[in-house]
Amino acid sequence: MAKATVTMDELLAAADAGAKQLTAGEVVTGTILSLRKHEVLIDLGAQGVGFVPRREVGFSRNIAEGDEVTASVVDTELDNGMSLLSLRKAAKDRGWEEVIAKLEAGEIIAVQPYDANRGGLLVEYEGIRGFLPVSQLSAEHYPRVGSSDKDEILQRLNTLVGRDLKVRILDADRKANKLIFSEKEAVKDGLAERFEKLSVGDTVEGVVTGVVDFGVFVNVEGIEGLVHISEISWERVNNPGDYVKVGQTISAKIIAIDKDRLSLSMKQLTQDPWLTEVDKFAKGDTVEGTVTRITPFGAFVQISPAIEALVHVSELGSGSDADPEKVFTLNERKEFVVLDIDKDNRKISLSFGKKNKK
Repeated sequence: MAKATVTMDELLAAADAGAKQLTAGEVVTGTILSLRKHEVLIDLGAQGVGFVPRREVGFSRNIAEGDEVTASVVDTELDNGMSLLSLRKAAKDRGWEEVIAKLEAGEIIAVQPYDANRGGLLVEYEGIRGFLPVSQLSAEHYPRVGSSDKDEILQRLNTLVGRDLKVRILDADRKANKLIFSEKEAVKDGLAERFEKLSVGDTVEGVVTGVVDFGVFVNVEGIEGLVHISEISWERVNNPGDYVKVGQTISAKIIAIDKDRLSLSMKQLTQDPWLTEVDKFAKGDTVEGTVTRITPFGAFVQISPAIEALVHVSELGSGSDADPEKVFTLNERKEFVVLDIDKDNRKISLSFGKKNKK
């Protein structure tokens, strides 16, 4: 019996028939042939060559020629004969599985923000874009600035772009494509241990993270502390920025421990000069002082570097004579008489005779 002859066309047809046809949505594996400015080409073997737009490759993913990658088929045949593939879609399927597993386990993971806005940091993890809100940053990284200084908030956040941050996944919703991270949650276990080692009265060191109108925020080994403006110095403080700067290391005394914050005092690490200077005065003394504040209930007068005394409105007489704003001018110097000294409450009362009125 004669042996059948197989032609080249028949062999090629058989090879084509044996090659599995791609279908949209299918996940395939291939090798990167080339990386170009606008495209990535992937060798799919007998299934041809796949095309991936370069912009579609994840921000945080590093790939090189020769790497094996997994992609999802978007279109089986473009005009150039190649298949349109998506690395991001295939990565997302695997990424969401990883995200849910990390969320359920409460595991701490490392991320690198790739951009920032005034609300927080933009993060990509396992091919999925997520968000790290400002409110979920640790005390070390939280941008403590004046509420109106939005530009400085963004500047502070931009310094965190590209840096490794330890976070936990706070919320993940695949259907809504929502992924939220928290740095605060990642450090809270260690903070609990540090809080246990601290007591009211301890002296601690910390780095100033923010200077605002009402005080100074300090990072004490990852724990946020606040030095209220009244605890910065024994003298009256108008601007906390005159005393400390962001990035400066300071020492302070713990005066209270709240749930997640320390209340600190800088002034209590030094002797109260009021207690020394008050001994220079006695009831009935005539003193000279500078009017520093005028209020409806009286005027405050600086009679020494550390002592501010009060002339109560009741000492001014009656009627229009009793209006502090009509009697005093800010920063003027006048003579007064010491009416009372209360050392326990750190108060000195002054009287103001009619002969001194305007």
